[in-house]
Amino acid sequence: MFRYRTVPVTPFEQNCSIVWCDQTLQGAVIDPGGDLPRLLAEVQRLGVTLQAIWLTHAHIDHAGGTGQLARELGLPIIGPHPGDQFWIDGLPMQSARFGFPPAEPFTPTRWLKDGDTVSVGECSLSVRHCPGHTPGHVVFHSAEAHRAFVGDVLFAGSIGRTDFPGGDHATLISSITERLWPMGDDTVFIPGHGPESTFGRERRTNPYVGGT
Repeated sequence: MFRYRTVPVTPFEQNCSIVWCDQTLQGAVIDPGGDLPRLLAEVQRLGVTLQAIWLTHAHIDHAGGTGQLARELGLPIIGPHPGDQFWIDGLPMQSARFGFPPAEPFTPTRWLKDGDTVSVGECSLSVRHCPGHTPGHVVFHSAEAHRAFVGDVLFAGSIGRTDFPGGDHATLISSITERLWPMGDDTVFIPGHGPESTFGRERRTNPYVGGT
């Protein structure tokens, strides 16, 4: 069975998620933006053995701790889509602009594309390329668990910003309606910030995409 635990990190309260297979206790961490000691303490408490880092996109609050964590634990970096290469290249500048600790540079071990699969232990999640917030943003979906880790594509009551370089509002709306909604109204999504919700609730009530 697929399990997860969300740990808000950095001053941006970014929802970093620890995901694992409860049969093997092998896991991955999604979007380790920072606060690595707190994150690793939770991994240890859960008894999970990390196998990889998965990235939804390369904004500093999601990817800032990636290089250090990969180096210290020898973990492969999976994702995002190659469209976010320029954001990875710009992590040092992002660190300085937003007052984050200097981000170590990194190169993803494996880039992701729409339709790919990632796995922890005996559990697999599908990858959907959902650009709009950033060009290379991806989402991880567990159909078995009815869960989706959507980064900054969609929030409870809101949607991701599109005013950063590479953002596009129309593209973001298309990603939500064409890639997320087909996952099903009962799917619970874990956003990059704020509380969880369901796609069904957002289709009914979200002022930006309600009724789509």
